Amino acid sequence: MGRSDSSLPDVKTRILDAAERLFMENGYAATSVRMITGAAGAPVALVNYHFGSKQGLMEAVYERALGSRGGSRVSYLDKLEAEAAGAPIPVDVLVDAFLSSALRLTRKDSIPGEVFKQLIGRAFYEPGPGTEAFFPAEYKEAVDRYRQAFMRTLPQLSQDDVVWRMYFFVGIVAYAMAGKDVMRMTESYALADAGDPEAIMARLRPFIVAGFLAPAGVPPNGLASA
Repeated sequence: MGRSDSSLPDVKTRILDAAERLFMENGYAATSVRMITGAAGAPVALVNYHFGSKQGLMEAVYERALGSRGGSRVSYLDKLEAEAAGAPIPVDVLVDAFLSSALRLTRKDSIPGEVFKQLIGRAFYEPGPGTEAFFPAEYKEAVDRYRQAFMRTLPQLSQDDVVWRMYFFVGIVAYAMAGKDVMRMTESYALADAGDPEAIMARLRPFIVAGFLAPAGVPPNGLASA
């Protein structure tokens, strides 16, 4: 005997569930609205009604996965800055705070960590719109808050240097979380701790800290000619 309609998820949830699965499996560009609504058993018009567009639907998938502002990504940074009372926060403490926030996302109960990592991988590495198109504004704000904190801690660096280091930092963390292990191409060596997010972040930490503490980079027009 089949389930009654009352036991089925509401149509908006069914669309989100189908979109999450298909975006994860096929990527954003290769997944059509008709594919999603077909899998959800819903009329195409309901995507526009509930989400406005395909991109709006993708944004909703990420917002559901990442959680509401109730679990702010900068709550720990707020605490650190209050304790510092205006003094710079050490680089290693800022790096730890950011990595801890990233690790919490992989352990969220609302979405399996492996699914979340695949969604992150799709957003960062598939051709087409990148994370700036899908991630909630809260996450852009969080990255900017960390940028400001790093600038206070590293006054010897220009804003460009700090922004580039944040760019490398966020990209490497996303790469590690997504499980895009290019080292698998060299099958002669098996990486220890592969697949263990906490162990990967522990190995990543000293590398990132050293990168932030490195001397300022020299732009190409500052290099001596050969």
